[in-house]
Amino acid sequence: MDEPLLEAPVVILTPIKDCASHLPAYVERIEALRYPVEALSIGLLESDSTDATWPLAQSLVERLERRCHRVSLVKRDFGFNMPAQVPRWMPAYQKARRTTLARARNHLLFSALRDETWVLWLDVDVIRFQSDLIQQLLATGREIVQPHCVTRPGGPTFDRNGWTHHGTRWLENYRGQSLVRLDAVGGTVLLVKADHHRDGLIFPAFRYGVSNENVRPVHSCWERGEIETEGLGIMASDMGIQCWGMPDLEVIHAPE
Repeated sequence: MDEPLLEAPVVILTPIKDCASHLPAYVERIEALRYPVEALSIGLLESDSTDATWPLAQSLVERLERRCHRVSLVKRDFGFNMPAQVPRWMPAYQKARRTTLARARNHLLFSALRDETWVLWLDVDVIRFQSDLIQQLLATGREIVQPHCVTRPGGPTFDRNGWTHHGTRWLENYRGQSLVRLDAVGGTVLLVKADHHRDGLIFPAFRYGVSNENVRPVHSCWERGEIETEGLGIMASDMGIQCWGMPDLEVIHAPE
């Protein structure tokens, strides 16, 4: 693989909310990345936290600035919080929760992206990944690609927003293959060529793709069309861009 590609400018974008317990370790993982300082930037957007996420993030900027070329930290509240003790996956709250997350991702993208060649979306609660993760994703030569997010090595797929066959198959079904085509993507870890974002590829905060043959069928709690990261995957398809997944490149998400 061409060496300049593996050192192309990358901005890591991470939406943060109620994650004070994860932030210090997140910074440590960024510090451990084997990627050139001059080619790595960070963008964080905090919204609607009820814990100490915002002041803690402010206090960690100096450390990130020592590791990265540029650091962007912004605050943008959207006025949405899950009710106490309600799991974030509860169907009744999915549309509101993921609409808000899509808006947060888009606001972060538009505020933090400068002249970078690639965007790496990285959730704050992905607790373990390879120090050369960026290089491994770039080396695929694909313009939208995600690793396999699990909560334990060899375990079932955690980020089930990356799927094929109308949402019935995930990366766990393709182990042993280095790369597979995906119809929708997850956002726990996702590499996107930045020019696709510049060309209009966003995280829809609305049902997108009602006429696309890859969207899931209507069922009792889900209208036709995809939202947020899955909507991005369908939008990429409409733009003529193929999404990919790496079933055997595992990253570990904190258990829920």
